[in-house]
Amino acid sequence: MGRAFEFRKERKFKRWDKMAKQFTKIGREIAIAVKESGPIPENNPRLRTAIQNAKGVNMPKDRVEAAIKRASDKNAAAFEEVLYEGKGPSGVGIVVETATDNPTRTVANVRMYFSRNGGELGKTGSLSYLFDRKGLFKVDKNDFDPEEMELELIDFGLEEIVEKSKSFWIYTNFEDFGNMQKALEERNINVLNSELVRIPNSTVELDEENTNTVLELIDKLEQDDDVQNVFHNLDLGEEDDDEEEASN
Repeated sequence: MGRAFEFRKERKFKRWDKMAKQFTKIGREIAIAVKESGPIPENNPRLRTAIQNAKGVNMPKDRVEAAIKRASDKNAAAFEEVLYEGKGPSGVGIVVETATDNPTRTVANVRMYFSRNGGELGKTGSLSYLFDRKGLFKVDKNDFDPEEMELELIDFGLEEIVEKSKSFWIYTNFEDFGNMQKALEERNINVLNSELVRIPNSTVELDEENTNTVLELIDKLEQDDDVQNVFHNLDLGEEDDDEEEASN
């Protein structure tokens, strides 16, 4: 069948792996949200966010409903959010957000990834100063006029609007995440994805070889089912997640 077939097959498997990881991540977001504030989306902003993000990655509705039902069971596993911080190769700062029903397993795995890939797991809080925590909303470009909405959304914590190839990214302070979510919902603006992110206040620039070494560690961390998000201060230049999604 040739190399072209093998290339297409490899890309397809990568898409499936990525989709499975996204569904696992959102399933845990749903579980945590339901345990916190119940299974009714109208009364649970965090659950509404998780459902919204599920739609953004085409997670089937029946899987979302099953995840909510599972989490509503009093005997369902309780997931705990645990944060890990460490230094990767070349001193790159890495923060790992996890959702786990077994912290002992998770910390062992995270420590192993760091140690086997030239890094070292640090103490909680040791790298917090390297990042600013922000709210990020990615909205449909066809459903949002930044000039019209900018002044209106400032009252709800808007800090910046960044144009990407297929969407606008709206940044807020960490404390204003809920206010912005409510404002966008009330205006029926189509939010493709929303999350709390950690933005590095300074970055580390490396050559190609050392950059790839750091990226190998980040990839190992992101493949773990307990890991929800990985943030770092490695300088990767200008990236556009819209383009990345399209290429996958």
